[in-house]
Amino acid sequence: MTSPGPSLYWSPRIGRNNVFFSMPKFRTMQTGTPNVATYLLSDPQTHLTPIGSFLRQTSLDELPQLWSIIKGDMSFVGPRPVLSNEQNLINLRNEKKIYRLMPGLTGWAQINGRDELTDTEKAALDFEYMQRQSFWFDIRILWITLVKVLRGDGISH
Repeated sequence: MTSPGPSLYWSPRIGRNNVFFSMPKFRTMQTGTPNVATYLLSDPQTHLTPIGSFLRQTSLDELPQLWSIIKGDMSFVGPRPVLSNEQNLINLRNEKKIYRLMPGLTGWAQINGRDELTDTEKAALDFEYMQRQSFWFDIRILWITLVKVLRGDGISH
């Protein structure tokens, strides 16, 4: 309502076994913003909608992804689904066979740096998650995620 365009959009992402799926998100960027990872934009702040910054800082823009969990494209915990143009991260994950995992709403890399991590660091943390994956580890990640979201930790835009 604060900018032209739909409030919900479907982002093409790479899921388990490198299969594409459409992931819903609340739109936080102006229509016409390049479809790239936010850190690749020269000045992400100029592309945010008036309410976009708030939605991102509170992670409310992620809520529609619950549909992807219900549908079976995602789980609550796993490596974050990537855009098809994040080729470096895709290659690093493929080397470690991380593509075998279901992507998640949150993950080990998310709570260990989120926007501040390099692709190499993300892939290493995703690999560590794959090695340590268990019910209790997922519960720990969900708990830490809740704490970090409430504090606004690790969000650079």
